Amino acid sequence: MTDALTAVTGHEPDVDSLHAMCRLLAEAADGVGEASRYASELALGSRLPRGSRGGPARRTLLRAITDPKGLGWAARGRGLARVGRLVGVFTSRESLAVSLAVTGLKGRIRAAAVHHPELLGDPDTAKVLRAIEEDRQREAVRVFRAILGRKGAERTFALLAPAFADILAWNALTDENPLNDEAGWEVATGRTLTGAEPVLGVAARVWAFLDRGPGRAEPFIPAPALADRLDTTGTIAGYVRNIDAVGTDGTLLVQPVTGPDGVRRYVVQLAGMSGLRGESPQDLLGAVHAVARPSTPYSRAVCQALRHVVPSGAQLALVGHSLGGITAMNLAADRDFCAVYRVTHVIAIGSPVDGKRPADPRTRVCSLVNEHDVVPSLEGRSSVSAYALPEQFTEFTWTDDTHAFPLCHAAERYAHNLEHDVPDAREHVDAELSAYRGRMGAARFFRLYDR
Repeated sequence: MTDALTAVTGHEPDVDSLHAMCRLLAEAADGVGEASRYASELALGSRLPRGSRGGPARRTLLRAITDPKGLGWAARGRGLARVGRLVGVFTSRESLAVSLAVTGLKGRIRAAAVHHPELLGDPDTAKVLRAIEEDRQREAVRVFRAILGRKGAERTFALLAPAFADILAWNALTDENPLNDEAGWEVATGRTLTGAEPVLGVAARVWAFLDRGPGRAEPFIPAPALADRLDTTGTIAGYVRNIDAVGTDGTLLVQPVTGPDGVRRYVVQLAGMSGLRGESPQDLLGAVHAVARPSTPYSRAVCQALRHVVPSGAQLALVGHSLGGITAMNLAADRDFCAVYRVTHVIAIGSPVDGKRPADPRTRVCSLVNEHDVVPSLEGRSSVSAYALPEQFTEFTWTDDTHAFPLCHAAERYAHNLEHDVPDAREHVDAELSAYRGRMGAARFFRLYDR
């Protein structure tokens, strides 16, 4: 597997076959992990009887969860099993379940390299992957920093973007940090990140504790220059241009539109992250929180804003870029929100939303992703994933000539892609939103705050 991962040959593997193998490996890793947990509970718990029959059975089970020829160092569970797992993490002991999961991740990276040969063809990225493979995480970090210095963050992140989540999960499962193991396991087995982020392993509940604002929305009248820039064509490219125009300073835009059938509907346009910290709920803390949890100060502030201008029962299309797309999906997943409004569409642009599901089965979701954009993979599923999305989702992915992050993530760049590079995606979304194309009413603006 190592040779297949670190070398690019003239004969490319079949991606569908690789993906099928990766899914089987993930299922096997899950099964072995559960067997390890059960054996650990028997061997290190109190479920076996004491006495002559219990002693030999316990010793046999202990060998099974510590023998490299068996389950490896496979202690799992609570109490002594948890202590045993930590010993294994700190001493880099290998378990069969983790080996299977990591092999699946390697296969996914190899599959991504079929469409993105630069992943394995670039000598620098090959060094990073080789260092992780050989359990030299510190060297992997050092090499990664050296690449950043030589090529810049823009090129480096774009280069790794198609397999970024898989690389983070691989590192999480093999480093000496026990806190990020759960996140690595979720990514490796095709689940959505919910417990923690995969770098340091900071738990989602910690981010939720730090990001506790109730959310607040205040109507405001924008400068004439901003109002004049608004696109009123009712196209997806126009909505993304509007998101770019309002910026990331905590501004929400709501455009009412009377469609061809005479029904008044509303297009809610949500911008992405503003910065590291601030009064806006669109800061970095809010972004990390929104990936794992459905209710955030950003989503609560949007709810307050909509109560001012949108009557109950109205139809909404939620269009969001980056963090705005995550928040749009969080609102669509909120049963209370969907009891008040009928969310017909969510259009997520450059957003990690694949693990979220709308509360209303009629809601249609379109995810638009530049494959060199790292952000959409931050919830664990890449744009070249082995796992399909549900029928409610339509995903369009592409590459352009930027090959640089965050340039390829910018709302302006996505608008350019939609207008000039991906006509199929543009035409599909415009057809989906045909009911929202008609006579535009007066746009409404709100400032959003944490508190």
